[in-house]
Amino acid sequence: MDRVPCYAANVRRAALALTSLYDAALTPHGLKVTQYSLLHAVKRHGRTNLTALGDATGLDRSTLGRNLRVLEGMGLVALEPGEDQRDRVAALTEEGRARLRAAAPGWAAAQRAVERVLGANAEQLTELARRLAALPGDSEAA
Repeated sequence: MDRVPCYAANVRRAALALTSLYDAALTPHGLKVTQYSLLHAVKRHGRTNLTALGDATGLDRSTLGRNLRVLEGMGLVALEPGEDQRDRVAALTEEGRARLRAAAPGWAAAQRAVERVLGANAEQLTELARRLAALPGDSEAA
């Protein structure tokens, strides 16, 4: 593998590898890691509106709505009207809760695989990823 000095290229390559690892672990449960993560966010936040869920996940409303409609079609999430006509509320269905429980061992196996590769640096990866996610999108350096 080429040693490219670009931070973005290296992080993107790592993200693709991680996504592939987690997707493979979750495939037997009919989920991708993005769907698993979104289901967990809905579970964590309970019956919540899409604005709060978007803030919690870092997804824009359009992307969030599209992803939630897929999960709704799978019977894993229920989307209901919110306090006004523009607002929607998401909640896990019983099938969504069951799918999360069934997929958890696969997700945990992927976590352990990453920990085996990174060793003591695994927690540092999470911290660095959080710091990178907090970068402004319209950086003056760009």
